Amino acid sequence: MEFKPEHHFATVGQVRMHFVTAGAGEPLLLLHGWPQTWYAWRKVMPTLATRYRVIAPDMRGLGDTSRPTSGYDMKSVADDIATLVKKELKLESVLVGAHDWGGPAAFALAAFHPGLVRKLVMLDAAVPGDGSGTYSQNGRRWHHPFHQTLDLPEQLITGREDIYYRWFFKNYGFVPTAISEEDIAEYLRTYRDFGALRAGLAYYRNVPQDITDNEAYLREHRLQMPILSYGGAEAFGRGEESLVSLSRVGVDVRGGIVPDCGHWVAEEKPDFVLSEMMSFFG
Repeated sequence: MEFKPEHHFATVGQVRMHFVTAGAGEPLLLLHGWPQTWYAWRKVMPTLATRYRVIAPDMRGLGDTSRPTSGYDMKSVADDIATLVKKELKLESVLVGAHDWGGPAAFALAAFHPGLVRKLVMLDAAVPGDGSGTYSQNGRRWHHPFHQTLDLPEQLITGREDIYYRWFFKNYGFVPTAISEEDIAEYLRTYRDFGALRAGLAYYRNVPQDITDNEAYLREHRLQMPILSYGGAEAFGRGEESLVSLSRVGVDVRGGIVPDCGHWVAEEKPDFVLSEMMSFFG
């Protein structure tokens, strides 16, 4: 039987947020990255939904969520998510799984909304301002400074979205069949929309603010909840850097490296992700 999650919209402050849900049980929030949507979790959601109430939103400006002109720092993105969880869904706390930009958003959710995140799984993500100074891997993640450049990315990418986004799907992973042409088409469906390019770039352009906010938090605090962190070993996977980053910001952190896997961990190695998540979350 084809898996069909339920689709919802909720007004969350200035954002009309799209999110999908499936299953029943302890609530599990899944946060995607760029250039993706909730759909990044499609391979693991059916099994997770047999044990958990899975909630997968499209983050501010991305997917089918609306695209305000501001508020793309991680504290603001986390505020959106916290409002969805607490006011719309009436939940006191959640388990959280996060990938790519979902990782910094999950950190902000845990840091600036104490008690909301019970356990946290981070996939191929690092935290800006963790003290390492290598969030952009010393230039290896070339698109970080490119996206932070004003105006030029819009001029070069507009009208060529298919070429640009497809490059990441084809080159940042290690398993060539992990993201199909049909999958790319689903991502492009919303990333071609008016305002989507600007919104995605805004995540990168707010990194200096994220660093300032996170450094201020980390001067006095560390995340207290259990954290599991993995990075892909190949291609543009972050490797051990993901675990190192989370170890700098948390007190109860374990994890490692996913072999034969690039950046798109939940799509390249869904069985591994399911095994680790379900064992960790319980």
